[in-house]
Amino acid sequence: MMHHRAGASSAFAVARPTAGWAVLRWLNLLGVVLLVAALALPVYAQDRPVSFADLADQVSPAVVNITTSTTVTANLDQGIPQLPDGSPFQDFFNDFFNHNGPNGGPQQQPRPRQSQALGSGFVISADGYIVTNNHVIENADEISIEFFDGTRADATLVGTDTATDIALLKVETGHDLPFVSFGDSDAARVGDWVLAVGNPLGQGFSVSAGIVSARGRALQGNYDDFIQTDAAINRGNSGGPLFNMNGQVIGVNTAILSPNGGSIGIGFAMSSHVVQRVVDQLRQFGETRRGWLGVRIQDVSADIADSLGLPSPHGALVTEVMDGPSRAGGVQTGDVITRFDGRDVADTRDLVRRVADAGIGRAVEVVVFRDGQEETLHVTLGQRDEERLMPASGSVTPDQPQAPAQVLGLEVMPLTDQMRNDMGLDSGINGLVIRNVEPGSDAETKGLRAGDLITEAGQQPVTSVSELQAQLDAAREAGRRTLLLMVRSNGDPRFVALSIN
Repeated sequence: MMHHRAGASSAFAVARPTAGWAVLRWLNLLGVVLLVAALALPVYAQDRPVSFADLADQVSPAVVNITTSTTVTANLDQGIPQLPDGSPFQDFFNDFFNHNGPNGGPQQQPRPRQSQALGSGFVISADGYIVTNNHVIENADEISIEFFDGTRADATLVGTDTATDIALLKVETGHDLPFVSFGDSDAARVGDWVLAVGNPLGQGFSVSAGIVSARGRALQGNYDDFIQTDAAINRGNSGGPLFNMNGQVIGVNTAILSPNGGSIGIGFAMSSHVVQRVVDQLRQFGETRRGWLGVRIQDVSADIADSLGLPSPHGALVTEVMDGPSRAGGVQTGDVITRFDGRDVADTRDLVRRVADAGIGRAVEVVVFRDGQEETLHVTLGQRDEERLMPASGSVTPDQPQAPAQVLGLEVMPLTDQMRNDMGLDSGINGLVIRNVEPGSDAETKGLRAGDLITEAGQQPVTSVSELQAQLDAAREAGRRTLLLMVRSNGDPRFVALSIN
């Protein structure tokens, strides 16, 4: 058909134009327009996969099913009715439950039973290292691995990290295993295709596809960096891999958000950026070794930034300096850490992760905002498990108790020795005890409660109402809209910026 059309076109070129020739010209022109439009389509429309079958064939041999067995000791008293003393049926039930063994003898102790759990994992090396979730194998007495071809092997536990819910296992098979590699989770974009492979609900190997719904999600942990996906993830998928379209693992499927325990399209996979570091340390040391700065920190709100004269609310505000790396490096309570190891600090979560990843024993530059200007310090990082709490120092408590006073919607009075003992505070801690909080005040909105202790105002120690009032007056004279207070609630320090208008 096409070659006939081509011949007709050459003949018409020397003949008188006709209606048919005009139609043909318009059809050719339309074809060119459609071709140009197709070439101009966005890349995502052209790259949509027709099938995931090739990718599934490529990665599935490295995905494993995990079955664990845990010995559970039955409780002898479980299920026995509890009757009040003197009940007419008490003797009957005692005789029944204590003498219903063979031949009327005492009941024998129940035998321990085996509890089983199911999960998923994936092989990361030919010699048999397997990654899964810690909650899949936690407290397990036996760990059994089923491979894609149906063969089984027992696994030993190399190490776990409860902070990220990651575990590393090892199997010995006598031959090389198919394995998969980690990819760059930071390169994953919202909207990218992903593939989840695992053992949902104990049904065996299963594949589900979806997209990256969000990045940088945090659930509960300090080191959380979850990829959110709408790929179907259910119970039993835990520990399984989340693949990008290159067959690389960019996440470990860990949790779902669901009102009924089933998938509703909101699943979370711990990013490979976090997992790979954890796995490397478990493989090398059998445990994780994270860097430690030695400070308590909190996020910087807009009010706190205003009270400190910080141009914008960013960084991590130091609420307490412990006896460790930061104290040796010159960090002070009230400093805002704005840069760490050459990069800006967004918030506390950002700083915690980067300190953990920075390495033990490294000397790093820490830029802090203090007294209206930045200062560069040098801190040699310690190890996280060396963390020790140290109470903040303060001024001497006045000998004579002062009467309560009203300031900023708070009824406060100086801390006495008796109050300190009653509150379980260390002898070096001093300040003003909040006796009452005015309903509807900014203090109540910011979470201050009776029993909290104010140790600083305007980044200066306060032990009397007059010192608090002096800092309030100074803030007003400086044109501040807020006054920064250091408050201890149940012993934990935090900064609160109260409006002074």
